[in-house]
Amino acid sequence: MAMSSSAHGNLSSRVGSAVPAGIVGGLVGGVVFGIMMQMMGMIPMVAMLVGSEAVVVGWVVHLAISAFIGLTFALLLGSRANKPGTAAVLGLAYGAVWWVLGPLLIMPARLGMPTFALNDMTTQSLIGHLVYGAILGITYAMVRPRLNP
Repeated sequence: MAMSSSAHGNLSSRVGSAVPAGIVGGLVGGVVFGIMMQMMGMIPMVAMLVGSEAVVVGWVVHLAISAFIGLTFALLLGSRANKPGTAAVLGLAYGAVWWVLGPLLIMPARLGMPTFALNDMTTQSLIGHLVYGAILGITYAMVRPRLNP
């Protein structure tokens, strides 16, 4: 069944406002989480994902990943993240998912380290991912309505 042009336009405007709101939410959460990571000395490890240990490279990689995660949050959960409270809970859950995917699986596998290792660093990372997720969700819920005409 084909979509009418008005239905397509409505979907397009919803996705159109969700994407930038997700990216903004991801970057705001990423800055806060990045500061936490900087204080814990974790940013050079992020840079190692692209063969560097430079702090500035770590920040660029971290913020790129943060924007991507914010964008995927918008596409996957954005239609449910209409109110800050709901969006915060969804963000917390999404942050926990990315904690499993990122520091427990993808990063250690990429760096030749054991996967699913639970230690002080991964516990601190969980806290950071939860903070990131909550900020992502709340920011998304606050920014998205401002982008709709």
